[in-house]
Amino acid sequence: MPETLIHPPRTILEVWESLPEGTLCQLINDKLVMSPAPITIHQVISGAIYVEIVLHLRKKRMGEVFAAPYDVHLSKQNIVQPDILFIRNENKNKILAKGVFGAPDLIIELLSTSSISIDFEDKKFLYEKYGVQEYFVIEPDSKSVTSFYLVDGEYEEQENSNGKFRSVLLNAEIVF
Repeated sequence: MPETLIHPPRTILEVWESLPEGTLCQLINDKLVMSPAPITIHQVISGAIYVEIVLHLRKKRMGEVFAAPYDVHLSKQNIVQPDILFIRNENKNKILAKGVFGAPDLIIELLSTSSISIDFEDKKFLYEKYGVQEYFVIEPDSKSVTSFYLVDGEYEEQENSNGKFRSVLLNAEIVF
């Protein structure tokens, strides 16, 4: 008999912890948020950005980059799976066997129909609150980029562009 039938989860965190590995599920403000697999254009752009960052980091050796699904534990009520995240060398202690524990230095989210309010409201607030230095939101069809930089604990929106963005932390322009 499966253990979950003998000892059912008592908290949302325990429910989340009982999900199979690779499940596209996030815990946002103590609520489970599930999403379908991304569409093709999302994957194409996400892959292109990931490769650009990996190639840049091979030369600079500044830190580690990860792609979804990969868990970021901001708190016990907030465990997210950003599309792409970057951790600087000086923060590598946040990288553990079950994901990142604490705020990554940079996060990139690609929008989907079901994630617009989550990415621009819920996650933006969380990333700001927990200290993600750079946050980029990309609309895959138009390739428009909205950039946020943390200044004195609050996000300041930077100039928007299409098909590219400039990261201060990476010291690079990423073109996709």
